[in-house]
Amino acid sequence: MVTEGQFPKTFGYVVYKITFPNGKIYVGKDVSSNGHSVRYFGSWDSSIVEAEFTREQLEDFSLRKQILFESSDKVEVARMEMRMIKELEANNPKKGYNRTPKFRPAELPERDQMREGHEFDGQNKCID
Repeated sequence: MVTEGQFPKTFGYVVYKITFPNGKIYVGKDVSSNGHSVRYFGSWDSSIVEAEFTREQLEDFSLRKQILFESSDKVEVARMEMRMIKELEANNPKKGYNRTPKFRPAELPERDQMREGHEFDGQNKCID
């Protein structure tokens, strides 16, 4: 029975994505004993996020939370969280707020590592 002010449990364990007003994302998991809570928004580092917004922007601040994956298996959710962090590049400081696993630029395709202002041949080799 749900009492006033409570939400019924509607999800098992989940992987979710939070999108911030600047377009950056955070991917996390909720494996609480009672399954996913609508009130849970992860453990992202608020000091890193706050540094990217003005006080005025923080006064009217909206987040979007999306459930990406659900399972009754905590191990499967943990694996999927790591997979989604890497696939979505949520650990790339230019794209997201995840700090683990550590982002390594070498993981990017070579074309994404090219610096602006240089000319490249058809095989991604710098020719200037």
